[in-house]
Amino acid sequence: MKKENFIFGLRPVIEAIKSGKELDRILLQKNLRGESFRELFNLIRELEIPFQFVPLEKLNRLSKQNHQGVIAWVTDISYQKIEDILPLLYEDGRVPLILLLEGITDVRNMGAIARTAECAGVDAIVIPLKGSAMINSEAIKTSAGALYKVPVCRTSKLKETITLMKESGLQVVAATEKGSRDYTSADFISPLVLIMGSEGTGISNELLNLCDERIRIPLAGEIESLNVSVAAGILLFEIIRQRNNTHVHR
Repeated sequence: MKKENFIFGLRPVIEAIKSGKELDRILLQKNLRGESFRELFNLIRELEIPFQFVPLEKLNRLSKQNHQGVIAWVTDISYQKIEDILPLLYEDGRVPLILLLEGITDVRNMGAIARTAECAGVDAIVIPLKGSAMINSEAIKTSAGALYKVPVCRTSKLKETITLMKESGLQVVAATEKGSRDYTSADFISPLVLIMGSEGTGISNELLNLCDERIRIPLAGEIESLNVSVAAGILLFEIIRQRNNTHVHR
């Protein structure tokens, strides 16, 4: 673990939060008690910072310092809000293209998808507050710096965020092997949210039920699915191909 990427200790983490530092995740020792812990935990809940209770042994493996039962990762990027981005895209005359990633927990996949997204002109990437890969130095390196360029929006309420985007005029399309339509026959010209899920579990039924359309990439081999970053590349550049052919402003 690189020292500059994390903060340890109750008071240092509290002061980091109060000073406006964005934290990607916090590990807390199980059964931690005391006034400082209560202050920290109130801040975590108020600001919806992802956290996890872990055994003391895990914290000791991560740091030899006096961590006092708390280790926090500092984000390498500044998260944004999709509700702030969409109006600006419309004002600029753009046709929004948003990529929503559910359950992508591998940092290399996250970085590879972000790199493709930046090359394809994606306007923003939306990820859940919990159950998503950390945007750390490895993810940024894999993205070739794209995670510094494409706005990343983190939300604790994916369903509400999708509803907001639908109300803002975006069509919601899910990429799933359960899809009824081949991706080449879908219409990607309108403002769009493309949802990609994890290779293991795919997109949750909760989100699938909110989608306007489900598309699939036909496979000829015996392996049942593509790597999610490869699938994202195929779909994003089909979207761009269609939009370029109709001269849609990206």
